[in-house]
Amino acid sequence: MKYVFIVNPKAGDGKSEEVIRKLLENEPLKDLCEIHSTEYKGDDTDYCRKYLEEHKDEEVRFIACGGDGTINGVVNGIVGYDNASFTPFPNGSGNDFVKCFPNVDFNDIHSLLTAPVKKIDLMKVDDLYSVNVTNFGFDTTVAVTVNEGRDRRGHGEKSDYTKGIVKALLTAMKNKAKIIVDGEVINPEGQYLLCTLSNGQYVGGSFKCAPRSSMEDGLIEVCMIKCISRLRFVKVLNPYTNGEHLDDEFMKDIVVYRQAKKIEVFAPKGFAYSLDGEIIYTEHFVCEIAEKAINLAIPE
Repeated sequence: MKYVFIVNPKAGDGKSEEVIRKLLENEPLKDLCEIHSTEYKGDDTDYCRKYLEEHKDEEVRFIACGGDGTINGVVNGIVGYDNASFTPFPNGSGNDFVKCFPNVDFNDIHSLLTAPVKKIDLMKVDDLYSVNVTNFGFDTTVAVTVNEGRDRRGHGEKSDYTKGIVKALLTAMKNKAKIIVDGEVINPEGQYLLCTLSNGQYVGGSFKCAPRSSMEDGLIEVCMIKCISRLRFVKVLNPYTNGEHLDDEFMKDIVVYRQAKKIEVFAPKGFAYSLDGEIIYTEHFVCEIAEKAINLAIPE
C-alpha cells in the first residue's frame, strides 16, 4: 500500500509538514510514504485524483493533515476509487469530523497507516461531496467570518468562531429560504434561524448539532431552528452546544428535526451555504445521501 500525506500548510500553526516529517523519521513504513503540501485551493482534490489515476492497480491511503476543509478536499478527490481510503491527522481550528470518534487517537501516525477500513456514507451536494455537515443560515455567517480570519492570517484560530457568533447575532437572526425534506416543506413561512444537514455530529468547532447522526445508517440528519429572539438564543445556546436540543422541552417549539434521503433548498439571491466549512454561493442546491460511498481508515 502507498501512503500519501496531504498537508495543508495553512492549518494549525503552519508547521504541519515539519511535524509530519519528524514523526515519520522512526516510522517502519516511511519508505512507502509520500508528502504533498497543497499550493492552492482545490489542490488537495486535484492531487488525489491525479495520483489515483496513475496508481490504479495499487491500494492508496491518503492522510488528510489539516482541518475539516482538508478532509473534504481529500474526500472529493478519492470518492469513486475503490482502491483508495482516507484518514485524518487533525490540526485545524475546528476539527469537527474527528469528534464523531471520541475514543479514537488520530494523532498516532503508525496507527493511521495500519488502521482497518470501513465504508461510510457521504452527502452529495450538487456535484460536490460533504463528509461532515452542510449548513446554512446563522452558521454560515459564522463560517464566513472564520474563513476571512484564516485567509487574512494564513491560518485559523479558535477565536474566529467567537467573532463569527457575535457577527451572526447582529446580522443573521432571520434568514430566508424554502427547505424541502423528502418532499415536505419544513418551513412553510419561508424563514429560519439555522439549518444543518449532517452526516457527522459536530459543527463550528464545538456545537453538537446532530447528536443522533451516524455515518453508516444511509440517512441525513436535518435540524432546523426557527427564528427566535436574541434573548432566547442565549438561553438555548448551551443545550444546542451540548447536543441536548432534540430532547429539551424548552426547545420543542423551535426545533424541526428529520432523518432524510434528499433535501432541496431554494433561496434568494446572495444566499450561501457552508459545505464542511467551505462557503458556496448559490440560489438552489440539492443534497442527497450517498450510502457507503467511501473508505475510512479508523485506528482501533
